[in-house]
Amino acid sequence: MKIFHNQTELSSHVDGLKADGSSMGFVPTMGALHNGHLSLVEKGLHDNAFVVVSIFVNPTQFDNKEDLVKYPRTLNADVSLLRTVSDTNIVVYAPTVEDIYNDNVQSQSFTFDGLEHEMEGAFREGHFDGVGTIVKRLFAIVKPDRAYFGEKDFQQLQIIKKLVELHNIPVKVIGCPIHRAKDGLAMSSRNSRLTKDHRNVAPFIYKTLKSAKNKFGTKSAQKVTEWVEEQFKQQPLLELEYFIIADTETLKPVKRKSTKKTYRAFIAVYAGDIRLIDNIALN
Repeated sequence: MKIFHNQTELSSHVDGLKADGSSMGFVPTMGALHNGHLSLVEKGLHDNAFVVVSIFVNPTQFDNKEDLVKYPRTLNADVSLLRTVSDTNIVVYAPTVEDIYNDNVQSQSFTFDGLEHEMEGAFREGHFDGVGTIVKRLFAIVKPDRAYFGEKDFQQLQIIKKLVELHNIPVKVIGCPIHRAKDGLAMSSRNSRLTKDHRNVAPFIYKTLKSAKNKFGTKSAQKVTEWVEEQFKQQPLLELEYFIIADTETLKPVKRKSTKKTYRAFIAVYAGDIRLIDNIALN
């Protein structure tokens, strides 16, 4: 498995791999890989001859600097896990901050037709400028044919699709289903930092989402939201930051249901100081 730490060497290698017309998939990650990431890599290998996996904890998308410091960095373990999928058709790009940003660690400013102001954007100032900055740079470096993102970060997925559309980037963005533990908890690199008690109670998040989906069939979005908020008031180990039912296209909260639109429920919850997000399709 080839591992590169600077973009010049990576670009040269990728150009060689693509010289015979082979297609290239791309899975951008912040490391601390788990089976959810592997499912994206496997999909990429199914669709393409090779897959580049980037491992980079991007400083510009953290509004909480303490979270940036604590974010797990486990490159050797990540590479070992990737080798269980393929040792020959995966290329790892693990750049330094300097390789990506030189000496200017700042975000570009983006507009994504308003998608950036909803949910995560409202609670994490500047987050999607950081996401847009790093993904646009990685697309320019890797030049993939297809890029794979998990639907756990559904808002991010929609924003990256909009980024590609607005900036005419020649890559197909593919969303992949949320990968869950057997008890329903959405897989996340942050899960490894949960205490035993918080890990035991965390599946309550997905259980509540599934119940909300059932209730959405007969109740208004407002009634479902009130019900979810009441459930979390009774769960002392979890603190609800938001629960929002939104239009999947605009990500704007639904005021009145329409049979012509599709909706998703989005949730953010604190388990101690660990922030967990999840979502579910409602119709």
